[in-house]
Amino acid sequence: MTDDVQNLIIIGSGPAGYTAAIYASRAQLEPLIITGTQMGGQLMITSEVENYPGFSESILGPELMERMRMQAERFGTKMVQDDVVDVDFSVYPFKVMASGGEYRALSVIIATGSSARWLDIPSETNMRGRGVSACATCDAFFFKEKVVAVVGGGDSAMEEACYLTKFASKVYLIHRRHEFRASKAMQERVLKHKKIEVIWDSLVEEVLGETKVTSIKVRNVKTSAINEVKLDGLFIAIGHVPNTSVFKGKVELDEMGYVVPKENTMTSVPGVFTAGDVCDTRYKQAITAAGCGCRAAIDADRWLHENDKL
Repeated sequence: MTDDVQNLIIIGSGPAGYTAAIYASRAQLEPLIITGTQMGGQLMITSEVENYPGFSESILGPELMERMRMQAERFGTKMVQDDVVDVDFSVYPFKVMASGGEYRALSVIIATGSSARWLDIPSETNMRGRGVSACATCDAFFFKEKVVAVVGGGDSAMEEACYLTKFASKVYLIHRRHEFRASKAMQERVLKHKKIEVIWDSLVEEVLGETKVTSIKVRNVKTSAINEVKLDGLFIAIGHVPNTSVFKGKVELDEMGYVVPKENTMTSVPGVFTAGDVCDTRYKQAITAAGCGCRAAIDADRWLHENDKL
């Protein structure tokens, strides 16, 4: 428990949270990051990052996050490795409750990110980062002239499949039903594409391979027949879940649970801002999250000064 009132508390420690901390620290706000017990966000389970500006060679996701953390600390950011369990934005200063105690803040940035929906089968979990991915934009480059599969039936799955055709020699699209949820335009693009083959009415039962993916077992839900499909990569595109459970009823969320920015990066509560994948339903890239973290820190600094909170 601390009696201090922080100028700014940043909840979350991915690219958005760390970048917000860097900018806020340089603005002399002395921010506090409550990182979560799993520091670093989704990049901690990403093997190689090749599309983050500034690195001529690829960099491991955990190493990139460690560099961001060290940079934030170098400018004076305070960090608490804890999970936020509740917030109270109806009082001011705001209250942020973590497992290890309660904190108060003049402003808050929500940067808790989102989590990819996975198939939740053990073999998939074991092969993440070794051929199993939830981001074609991040990892397609590693599958040049290789065979891959995408699981899903919505617009995001269609987009992932089409994007992968720029690199892969063949793309399977595996869907559990015999019709897609995606828009007609996206369906037509997929169904007409020479590199894409749809496997209808099917579920992935198992991902095979030791150090890397070599094939998958697919079960037809109508016939129960199981077939083995040889491939090099498996992309899961069944959606994301924003990490906003503690913010329900505290700030405005959309129907999918994402935080809704009302004015620039400010939420429905003045003084509470948002950044990164927790409010991004479209891009979900480390660089866009970092850019949003920069914006949120600048917005928070201006709000604090314009409203005479410091």
